[in-house]
Amino acid sequence: MLAAFAALALLQQPSSCEALASLSLAHATITAAELVPAGAAVPGRGRRGTAESLPAHCRIAATLAPSSDSHIEMELWLPADGWNGKFLAVGNGGWAGNIETGAMAAGLRRGYATASNDTGHKGGSAEFAVGHPEKLVDFGWRAMLR
Repeated sequence: MLAAFAALALLQQPSSCEALASLSLAHATITAAELVPAGAAVPGRGRRGTAESLPAHCRIAATLAPSSDSHIEMELWLPADGWNGKFLAVGNGGWAGNIETGAMAAGLRRGYATASNDTGHKGGSAEFAVGHPEKLVDFGWRAMLR
């Protein structure tokens, strides 16, 4: 989530959302940076069925690779207007490997800059960890700190 704080700092400077795509961070690749207009539906995996639309926001997606065997996907949503000055990191439960866009949407609607990640894998089992000790470290703690 270190990338989230770097993006928040950069966004405080006069620049566009799309300019964040050129942000250079160690062990991270920005895969998308786009301004999402107000009224957009909650996207992607992890969505918990909601009919409420989203306020305008800057959506940043990135892949984090703190080790050679890491592949952590994350998203950061920054309110375009009405930011309450707070950051909300949302997680997922159990062995869940998904970005919790439903929880992110709830925070965004309340004015939070919010982020979530897939803890370095997809799916709801520990199969990803067999033979991949670095991925287990990603799941255990590193995905939330990077």
